[in-house]
Amino acid sequence: MISDLVTPRHLCRKAVIYIRQSTPHQVLTNQESLRLQYALRQRARDLGWIEADIEVIDADLGQSGAAAEHRRGFKDLIARVTLGEVGLILSYEVTRLARNCSDWYPLLDLCGYRQCLIGDREGVYDPGSTNGRLLLGLKGTISEVELHTLRGRLTAGLLSKAERGDLALALPAGLSRNAQGTVTKDPDLAVQGCVDLVFRSFLEQRSAAKVMRSLRARGLNLPRREPCGDISWTPPTAGAVRRMLRNPAYAGAFAYGRTRYTRSSDGRVTTTRMPQNEWRVVVKDRYPAYVDWQTFERIQTMLRDNYAEYLHRETRGTPRDGAALLQGIAWCGECGHKLVVQYCNGNRYACTYLQHTQGAPMCQHLPADPIDARVVDAFFEAVAPAALDAWEQARAAQHEAAEALDRAEAQQVERLRYQALLAGRQFNRVDPDNRLVAAELERRWEVALRDLRQAEEALAQRRANSAPPPCLTAAERADFCALAPRLPELWRQPGVTRAHRKALLRCLIDKVVMRRSTRDCVQLRIVWRGGATTALEVGIAVGALTSLARGAEMEARVLDLARGGTEDVAIAALLTQEGFRSPRHSQVLVNTVRAIRRRHRVLQAPSRPRHLPGWLTVSQLAQQLGIPRRWIDQRIRSGAIVAGPRPPMKLHLFPDAEATVTAFRNLRAGQIDRLRFDDP
Repeated sequence: MISDLVTPRHLCRKAVIYIRQSTPHQVLTNQESLRLQYALRQRARDLGWIEADIEVIDADLGQSGAAAEHRRGFKDLIARVTLGEVGLILSYEVTRLARNCSDWYPLLDLCGYRQCLIGDREGVYDPGSTNGRLLLGLKGTISEVELHTLRGRLTAGLLSKAERGDLALALPAGLSRNAQGTVTKDPDLAVQGCVDLVFRSFLEQRSAAKVMRSLRARGLNLPRREPCGDISWTPPTAGAVRRMLRNPAYAGAFAYGRTRYTRSSDGRVTTTRMPQNEWRVVVKDRYPAYVDWQTFERIQTMLRDNYAEYLHRETRGTPRDGAALLQGIAWCGECGHKLVVQYCNGNRYACTYLQHTQGAPMCQHLPADPIDARVVDAFFEAVAPAALDAWEQARAAQHEAAEALDRAEAQQVERLRYQALLAGRQFNRVDPDNRLVAAELERRWEVALRDLRQAEEALAQRRANSAPPPCLTAAERADFCALAPRLPELWRQPGVTRAHRKALLRCLIDKVVMRRSTRDCVQLRIVWRGGATTALEVGIAVGALTSLARGAEMEARVLDLARGGTEDVAIAALLTQEGFRSPRHSQVLVNTVRAIRRRHRVLQAPSRPRHLPGWLTVSQLAQQLGIPRRWIDQRIRSGAIVAGPRPPMKLHLFPDAEATVTAFRNLRAGQIDRLRFDDP
């Protein structure tokens, strides 16, 4: 059928057939749709174009029409229309060209300017005419709405299944889904044991890197779910351990929306991991669990806290005789680098790593003396007799962890033995004449036998060198209990050097992570040997009351008590009990209370009367005259009023007479220039 819109001007140019299907799956399965699109050649011939002037653009097969960034064929089409080479664009439906109005309307403008027609199976349209643009605009708008409608319908169904926990997401190693869709633990006991070992080891060691090192030390591999669904065993890494610990499926929970995908202007997709409180759907008790949900949340808290735990990039060093007791075991809680000790301007711990390596400002510097004192107090509390039972419990937990590692290693040997037997059976079944296959199977058998032999030798050697966990005798327990109460006394003896004290601290303390939370407070996290941690806060000296975190609160409290008639000494004692302190001391000083009170002109009731018979003070005289007191004080300082301090109160006193009041009124009125009251 020849259209009236087709003119010789159009026929002298090319007829381009644009072919597109949205997904690779449609390309493979929707063959009829693909055939109909290629059949548009006949439609172009019917409209008057010869075969040599008909071209097909099918570079966008498997590409969505929602955007034009990744559609190379569509960009080529735009370029050819711009050059005026195209007289007709044919598509089975206009939705094949674009499903986005931001791409569709520029194409209509360009085709109208270059007098290029657009056709589909229903007709031919001229974008340069009013009716043609109206019809094509409506088709493009309907196409875009249809896309959003389909996407919203599919998303709603997906979210509905996710809210019930029925959405079949990919499962991690250790969980499997049967043909009925039911999720169970992996039937391979080696996989189950390895997953359980990772969680138990982390709860004991509290560090993913330490778990990784302990697994590598035993030669153990971690199970990994491949995209095809099979399980492969790979050497452990800290990232793989953290991914296992962060996966809520191991806690029996179905979680959807843990990541968010954003597309930049250049078409790149960025994946952002969302915090747990922003996950879109969480359905607990949906899968068989390796740990309960409370333990999983505790593990997530530990992982977040471990961002202040950094790898030992330097050794602890030998304890020296410097005044700072935490030399070598102090770490920065801001950037994670080791703190150095500086003895200029007092003892202090300073983070200078970024300053030396990148020229950045010093991360932080903290006074050493109050921090050392607080850590020593925590050390004395830890070596109390009650800590002996905790030490024995920790040793028992370590023994259980070692047994779990032994079981995992034995299961790995059993798995390698099965793989070697399987490789041997495959080699024995191959046709000897098929030498290419036989050579490869023989190589695999040899590799399996070598891995098995190495694993068996390592297991045998480790069992031979293993020793039973140490146990304290009754005499050793008695000596330990007797030594603990005397430890503070022994600590202060002159014969105990600073190097000895540092070595003693290192017996229990692995590191101390420091971070200044406010200007007057430092947060400490003591990491004990064995992985336990203790969080503390230490108040440090500051230069002013305004630098205290509770400075404004303390100032208001002082003023309330002072106005209520409470004396400075009582105010200082009460505020110390309430947890306040002075800027440079651990308690509230009387001088601090007095300075606050005087700054706000809050006076206390005098301890002795300030009134002498026959005399007036400056305040009393100002009250009688009805003038500000500062007017009299200014004249006394300038010499216009001469009145020396009089005993016994050392105050400026004036005779209590009518003549005195009259003289001051004359001075204020400007009738006289000077008054003199210093005569005895």
